[in-house]
Order: sequence, then C-alpha cells, then structure tokens
Amino acid sequence: MITADIILGMLNIFIGFAETAIALRILLKLMGASTAAPFVRWVYDMSQPLISPFIGMFPSPTLSGPFTIEFSAIFALFVYMFVGYLLQEAIWYLNRNIFNREVISKRKNKKKIEYEDEE
Repeated sequence: MITADIILGMLNIFIGFAETAIALRILLKLMGASTAAPFVRWVYDMSQPLISPFIGMFPSPTLSGPFTIEFSAIFALFVYMFVGYLLQEAIWYLNRNIFNREVISKRKNKKKIEYEDEE
C-alpha cells in the first residue's frame, strides 16, 4: 500500500523539478544567456512543456540587448507553487481523516472486546 509519505515525496520531487527548471529559465532569459550553449538549450527544452499553457498570457518585454523578462514563466512558477501546496494540503487532510477513522474504529473494537470479556 502506498502511504501518504511516499505520495508526498513524489509530489515534492516533481514540483521541485518543475519549479527549478522554470526558475533557471527565468534567470537565464533575464541574464540574456546564449542559446548556443548546450546547457541553456537543455534548460529551455526542459521547461518549455511546463510553461506552454501560460505562453502568451503576458507580454515578455525585452530590456536593452538580449535580456528578457518572461512574465508568463514567472506566473507559471507561482501557479506550480500554489498547485503543489494545494495538493500537499489535500493529501495531508485525507491522510489525517483516514488515520483518525482507523484509530477510532480500533478503539471501538477494543472497548467492545473489553466489554464482552467483563460479561
């Protein structure tokens, strides 16, 4: 059985990877990194599917030279942070309720057995 800790760990890894890729993209775009560098291309390729739903939502103004502020990527970063937080809270809430039901039912069964033993 998959426990809540394993699910939360996998969720944290996925959200952490997504946030790191998007944050690197924002930083590289802001610094005007050259796409001729393999690492820069790799970061752009890895983060592209993550921000594709948000592209075009906000303008991406270009500062002097190749420096670009990608507001769509910044918005995507906040959306992933918020969705990760909501999913984490939902898993904790469900885990607490399921665990509490199991504890309560065990206590009831234990009391029932003790009561039957007294008779």
